[in-house]
Amino acid sequence: MLSCTFIGHKDTPDEIQPILEKTLVDLIQNKNVNTFYVGTHGRFDKMVRNTLKSLKQKYENIDYSVVLAYLPYKKSEYTDEDFSDTIYPEGLEAVPPRFAISKRNKWMIDNSDYIVSYVKHHFGNSAQFEEYAEKKNKNVIKLYSLSL
Repeated sequence: MLSCTFIGHKDTPDEIQPILEKTLVDLIQNKNVNTFYVGTHGRFDKMVRNTLKSLKQKYENIDYSVVLAYLPYKKSEYTDEDFSDTIYPEGLEAVPPRFAISKRNKWMIDNSDYIVSYVKHHFGNSAQFEEYAEKKNKNVIKLYSLSL
């Protein structure tokens, strides 16, 4: 069972979605990836989640989880939201909130074989985590390069 996670900018353009979907289909059909971890912040994460939700109808053997950095602490934060596809990694409850997203992102990378990224520039958090994945010798698929 191989797994994949995602790194991308919060302002990723919608035009990247067909490339994302093609990449995911390749991972499922040709690389035997069937577990996916996606974050909760920004347009890229939302695009990934929606694409995986759609692909799950065709590829019933895949599973995806939205990995939370924080547990909702106000009732109003969870009453209208569907959390059935979420997980909360063990150990995050002890992490100060300002470090929770970074710790969650490292957990996602550490627990994945493949990383799909949309990193347009070499500064900021997305670039930092793409570099972290490369240092961990993960298979990094760079959607920005594929979109040029």
